[in-house]
Amino acid sequence: MLVVTNPRTGEKIREVEPADAGRVDAVLAAASEAQPLWGAMSFAERGEVLRSVAAYLREHADDLAPLMTEEMGKPITEAYGEVEKAAWCAEHYADNAEEYLAAQTLASDATHSYVQHLPLGTVLGILPWNAPFWLASRFASPALMAGNTCIMKHDPHVVGCAEAIQEVFEKAGAPDGVFQQLPIETDAVADVIRDGRVQAVSFTGSARGGAAVASVAGSQIKPAVLELGGSDPCIVLADADLDAASDVITLSRIINAGQSCIAAKRIIVEESVYEDVVERLRERMAALVMGDPREKSTDIGPLARDDLRQNLHRQVTETVDAGARCLLGGAIPEGPGYFYPATVLADVTEEMTAAHEETFGPVMVIMRAKDAGDALGIANRSEYGLAGSVWSTAERGEEIARQLKVGQVAVNGIVKTDPRLPSGGIKSSGYGRELGPHGIHEFVNAQQVWVGPKKG
Repeated sequence: MLVVTNPRTGEKIREVEPADAGRVDAVLAAASEAQPLWGAMSFAERGEVLRSVAAYLREHADDLAPLMTEEMGKPITEAYGEVEKAAWCAEHYADNAEEYLAAQTLASDATHSYVQHLPLGTVLGILPWNAPFWLASRFASPALMAGNTCIMKHDPHVVGCAEAIQEVFEKAGAPDGVFQQLPIETDAVADVIRDGRVQAVSFTGSARGGAAVASVAGSQIKPAVLELGGSDPCIVLADADLDAASDVITLSRIINAGQSCIAAKRIIVEESVYEDVVERLRERMAALVMGDPREKSTDIGPLARDDLRQNLHRQVTETVDAGARCLLGGAIPEGPGYFYPATVLADVTEEMTAAHEETFGPVMVIMRAKDAGDALGIANRSEYGLAGSVWSTAERGEEIARQLKVGQVAVNGIVKTDPRLPSGGIKSSGYGRELGPHGIHEFVNAQQVWVGPKKG
């Protein structure tokens, strides 16, 4: 049984019977049967469907946004923003897919030689709970515009969101079988990956989950894109605008109650401004409002599940026991729900738990660096390599960006996902790219065509 619990109250709010073997087979068959016709449509025809999806999302935001708030605790203002971002992604690929996938002429001994980009077939998207609508659009929009059909296996804790996402496509006029959600339990996923009607896999989630998916996909010689965890470094040097940096770092750390792979997680500060930055961050974190995610005044809602809260508290406790200073928060509040307060840990060193494990919650980890070189070393000594940020002069920030072992860097700004720009990680943070022109190229057959006669 797929069970949904409201993280604000801890009460069970929804139960859904997982798909049985017959339903799984029907979903796979429908996707496989729909793909040839969908793939044969023009970019304009597919784009019309995606634009209708975007319009429906915007028109029904009042119904869709509260689902996220109810099922995984996202503050309502952020939930509305997520619906809009999902719509933007659909529109972006509707507008740009044809250009991204245009045939590329390459000179050879042929009369004409080129590469054309053809759909692979059906792509399975395995998604987490922390951004239900955005991650669905990020996975499906480029894959669909490339001519593939999509099956979405969403997290079992957001089954209401998953059902609503499928309904969006149905109401927007997507042909039958082009986009479907598949409510199954985790242990049933491997068999779906192995099914011959699935040609590729997109996974967003933990490094452990990604390794399991990659193993199964690899055993079937199927391409996969993995967007996994992160312990993103944020380097603050002495020549940075400290107020601007502190504002953005605080926002990055507490979006979605800190439950974001690309949040700033390890704040690495140059020694000469260390105490100054620590106090600025403490003040800003202390001003945040934790409370009912349905209220627009709330900055931090509950964590999605109690096991996540308990693990976060373990990380905080172990780090404080190892010698870090807890300047704010650090205690599980009384009362219902899975709330955890804004927490600031200073003087964290590399061997401490919160520095080498991913912290998924509103916990700010601040580390001291002697200089820029030391900061870079601390940043790179991590198993993760998803994203990072640098606060300094633009010129110096770009120089450091080249040396950061991550897939995405923001210089004097917030790390974010943007439909126009590729996103993804290296090391234990995964492989492949999503979004931008690179993302749509992940799930196509780059077919070389040589047309004779051979040139003399």
